[in-house]
Amino acid sequence: MHGASQDSFYARWRTSQTPPALRETSTPAPPERWLQWLWQYQRLQRDHLHLLDGRPLRVLHPGFWNHESGPDFRRAVLQLGHEPPRQGDVEIDLQAAGWRQHGHENNPAFASVILHVIWERPPHLPPPLPALVLKDYLEAPLEALAAWITSETSPDLPPDQAGRCAAAWRELSATQRLALLHQAALVRLHGKALQLLHRARISGWEQALWEGLFRALGYKHNTWPMQCLGELRPRLQEGATTALHWQARLLGIGGLLPDDVNAPRSGAAHTRQLWDWWWRERSAFDDCLMPRSVWRFSGLRPANHPHRRLALAAHWLATPHWSQRLQKWFATDCPSRHRAESLLETLTVRDDFWESHWSLNSPRLARPQPLLGAQRATDLAINVLLPWFYAQALEHRDRPRLRRVEQLYLAWPAGEDNAVLKLARQRMLGGGSPVRLPSAAAQQGLLQIVRDCCDQADTLCAPCLFPELVRQFAAAHPQSPAP
Repeated sequence: MHGASQDSFYARWRTSQTPPALRETSTPAPPERWLQWLWQYQRLQRDHLHLLDGRPLRVLHPGFWNHESGPDFRRAVLQLGHEPPRQGDVEIDLQAAGWRQHGHENNPAFASVILHVIWERPPHLPPPLPALVLKDYLEAPLEALAAWITSETSPDLPPDQAGRCAAAWRELSATQRLALLHQAALVRLHGKALQLLHRARISGWEQALWEGLFRALGYKHNTWPMQCLGELRPRLQEGATTALHWQARLLGIGGLLPDDVNAPRSGAAHTRQLWDWWWRERSAFDDCLMPRSVWRFSGLRPANHPHRRLALAAHWLATPHWSQRLQKWFATDCPSRHRAESLLETLTVRDDFWESHWSLNSPRLARPQPLLGAQRATDLAINVLLPWFYAQALEHRDRPRLRRVEQLYLAWPAGEDNAVLKLARQRMLGGGSPVRLPSAAAQQGLLQIVRDCCDQADTLCAPCLFPELVRQFAAAHPQSPAP
């Protein structure tokens, strides 16, 4: 079942632009680029991965996509079998024979490769490196993932130059612009919902929700280590009843507890309490401990420190029937303008220590700071919670619920600005326009247009799909011309 997003002009246009191979219902060997996308975003049954030799595989971080010569992904952090996690590179090929055919075995640039990701099992000789057969572990059939596969990075465009989209954008009235952004936003909502739906079919609805929340709490810096901890929730919840106990397990497994508990610091007493729990339990979790190296701290806002985000998640996990509270929030009728405020109230927790510290090592704050603010609640709503409700409606073919989610999504207040949005506005509106988008849906719609148009073009906007999109949209949605 599709929501209204899949019946819109934008959804139909997007399908028409999809390369024919992407629309095939059966593809014997997908393009290698597809495999790189699937690995980058881990669209896999991550808790069931096994190497070709039978050993389990844990992906703590998939690495950084390398668009130049050398291995496809740099500095991944993997746990092969029962060995300690280690850092290395990942090479991706359609076939195991590609390792020798491409001369990687004698190329020093590939000396740090610790995993060979291949599409299908080799017919004869085993590969020279530990190998993962990607085809065996997709989280959904390839044809179901095909419509999602697209670039997730914005090209490096000159910030002082308007794009070819600017003139086309000016041809639309304000009403048409908002309608186009809303249609693109609903396509984005549908895509996020399908990702949660695929995961829910593997691990259940509540677990899919928790994994999405953990991933979102990691933001762009710590997405993967947070997701790894979220995936461990079913195992960690046994015997954990208090927020402090959950904090100890999450921080301990994540390698984030300070080693020197006696060092003079404002949070020394809290750290000792956490260690009182963790030293008794550490041996039970030896097989899933994470190295501190998987976390990124540079360029991180103090409020987004993993200590703080895991403390917030610990409170949610320790709250009985917490997901039912979200369901109650969704089912309660209240004016749209109050929806974001009521969600923030539902998600808010109180913690004297964490409201006065950015991390276990930081000094005490002069003024208390909430563990979650309105902007972060909007991030969670747009990227996880509303897509999760939408996914449930898709699964149960519940049209009223689909419409309800779409209405909430389109009415949600704007979230925090980011670099991609700023650059897109600069290119589309021409010059350094200070114009802000009026809603979170408008922001999401612009991001979707960037993915579907800008990411398919080079720095000079060749080819640019947007002018033709605008021409067709204007013909299908006639309005009074913009003043």
